[in-house]
Amino acid sequence: MTTPWGEPVLTRFPEDPRDRLRAWDASDEYLLRHLADRRPPLSGTVVVVGDRWGALVTALAAYRPTQITDSWLGQEATRANLARNGVEPGTVRLLTTRDDPPERIDVLLVRVPKSLALLEDQLLRLAPSVHADTVVVGTGMVKEIHTSTLALFERILGPTRTSLAERKARLIFCAPEPAAARPANPWPYRYTLPEDVGPVSGHTVVNHAGVFCADRLDIGTRFFLRHLPAGRGGGRVVDLGCGNGVLGTAIALADPKAEVLFVDESFQAVASAQDTYRANDVSGPAEFRVGDGLAGVPAGSVDLVLNNPPFHSHQATTDATAWRMFTGARRTLRPGGELWVVGNRHLGYHAKLRRLFGNSEVVASDPKFVVLKAVRR
Repeated sequence: MTTPWGEPVLTRFPEDPRDRLRAWDASDEYLLRHLADRRPPLSGTVVVVGDRWGALVTALAAYRPTQITDSWLGQEATRANLARNGVEPGTVRLLTTRDDPPERIDVLLVRVPKSLALLEDQLLRLAPSVHADTVVVGTGMVKEIHTSTLALFERILGPTRTSLAERKARLIFCAPEPAAARPANPWPYRYTLPEDVGPVSGHTVVNHAGVFCADRLDIGTRFFLRHLPAGRGGGRVVDLGCGNGVLGTAIALADPKAEVLFVDESFQAVASAQDTYRANDVSGPAEFRVGDGLAGVPAGSVDLVLNNPPFHSHQATTDATAWRMFTGARRTLRPGGELWVVGNRHLGYHAKLRRLFGNSEVVASDPKFVVLKAVRR
């Protein structure tokens, strides 16, 4: 990436030489050019929110910025990119969306997230640290910045305007009004599940901002809940890509002897899964882990994996995440262990499962979704 501060070498995480997706885009470059041209003071506390793969904090490392991210993969990419470019450990402070932000912020740079709810939550959490002289600049691709995006900045921080578009990217400029009354933070959001979704019918779901379908039960998960495996009599179960943890919680409610591992790369998701589990007074053992899928789980140690894999990485459509999840499941399942997957019919997961496991069985289907089972031989 070419920046006014040099040309850092950047990759995504985990690094894959076959991956053609870059670790930055035109909105990152636009923001960095703006900072170099306008030269706002960067000697104070610089906070970068939503820096997807560490491109912004790597370029601005000389100013000792703080990065705040919801992505474990993004944080690991940042660590790797900082090291790759010779930045000393500790130069950039790495925080998650679950950590307390700095008490004072002099420059706030926001890479607009896909989730409007996550943007709302983060702006509300950061607002008390912003003062009248704080420089606030957001950035994103044109397709990511909507009227509702600008309205959030305006409602929470102060008067907001946008730049002209350059290479399909746009900047957001906000003039903070610290004394203004701000709305209460509506997150996390709680709701009661309907009566037709198996063991979790009538139970509570807790969603922190940014989790997929945070204000309702998505139709794929609803379909999956109606067709979960039953009567297994315990064992080690993984809710892989757990989101709000409703799948793993359903298994735990149906089978108190089951030992459930909830894992997701989103800090917000794992916090949601933990709160959902606790809200329903589940008695069985559970572990909650933020990380890269099943990495670190011993081979041959799992009896059942439940998976509703994402097929987007930010704005890019890709099956790379699903493939890594399926591969991890095959490695960690015991002989006879099962991977259960729900997905849109058109994604063709059955072909991937047959390639990896040598088998794939349709458990249930409707015009939109399919539940598949693959057995580790």
